[in-house]
Amino acid sequence: MDRRWITGLAALLAFIADQASKAWVREHLALYESWAPIPALARYFTFTHVTNTGIAFGLFREWGSVLVAVAVIVIVFLVRYTRQLATARPSVQIALGLQLGGAFGNLADRLRFGYVTDFLDFKFWPVFNLADSAIVVGMLWMLALMWAEDRAKATPPAPANPPQDSSGDRSGPGAAPPPTT
Repeated sequence: MDRRWITGLAALLAFIADQASKAWVREHLALYESWAPIPALARYFTFTHVTNTGIAFGLFREWGSVLVAVAVIVIVFLVRYTRQLATARPSVQIALGLQLGGAFGNLADRLRFGYVTDFLDFKFWPVFNLADSAIVVGMLWMLALMWAEDRAKATPPAPANPPQDSSGDRSGPGAAPPPTT
């Protein structure tokens, strides 16, 4: 059964959440302004409006056109990959959809503004956005699924009946005691 609709739905939801949250930040916070949605946690987490023309951690800031091309290549690869995973279980579809939605979200920012809007500020980590989160969570989820699948293939199934030796001896835990004479 073709389950690509799950991938599409996950991608759409990730994209909408990303774009809506960035629009809210651009509308309500001036550039470099911070807001603590939970004041008691302001030392640890705020929304801080920043822009990023590069990739994660502000690397490659001057490579805007190249980053757009790379994003398009990644999206084309992911869309083509969905064909190979058309019948994969739903968890695989969701993981792939998160990656697609995140990639589309950041690409949309780059094409519209020339930069990506970031705002999730955990103080100990560079500021990021929901698209970045969707990409990372989708990748980690996919890796975990692949690891679990490889592990399941490497573990042989337990035998239904315990092996017996050629003498018919069934000694061991749970075995009946030998007859006494």
